[in-house]
Amino acid sequence: MRLMFEDEARFGRLSEPQRCWAPKGVRPAVPAQIVREYEYALAAVSPHDGVLDTLVLPEVNAETMGSFLAEVSQRHSEELILLVLDGAGGHRAKRLSIPANIRLVSLPPWSPQLNPAEHVWDEVREKWFANRQFASMDQLEAQLVTGLASLEADTPRVASLTGFDWITCVPLKAN
Repeated sequence: MRLMFEDEARFGRLSEPQRCWAPKGVRPAVPAQIVREYEYALAAVSPHDGVLDTLVLPEVNAETMGSFLAEVSQRHSEELILLVLDGAGGHRAKRLSIPANIRLVSLPPWSPQLNPAEHVWDEVREKWFANRQFASMDQLEAQLVTGLASLEADTPRVASLTGFDWITCVPLKAN
């Protein structure tokens, strides 16, 4: 059995300047732009071992959520996956296609602090999006894919970001 937490996030060309380091006496120039174009990323993370499955899509709805679940199911085809997620509409849609090896469990309403996948988004925004602007959606998508691929390849880092004690102390194999 594999315990995973799912979440989705929006990344766009609407930049938000953030604090950054600069030598004393130098005021850093930080680019900013207001372009309301977005891409969405979906992630399922396994805090026990840092396995991260991601998918970048142009929108989030029941159909794209079904595609993401199918991708996660295929990547872990030999395992039963207990997937914990928030109560977004696409997660509860009657037309949502749920693979046979996935069971969905909803978090309580208004409790994003319980979802370790939120920390994945914080890391991506801090390391790959802070104080950057993108001339096109293709550039933004390339940056998002680069960041997510880097995290997918670094399971110890992901486990460190998402391995809350109350999750990792749960044994996943019964004796």
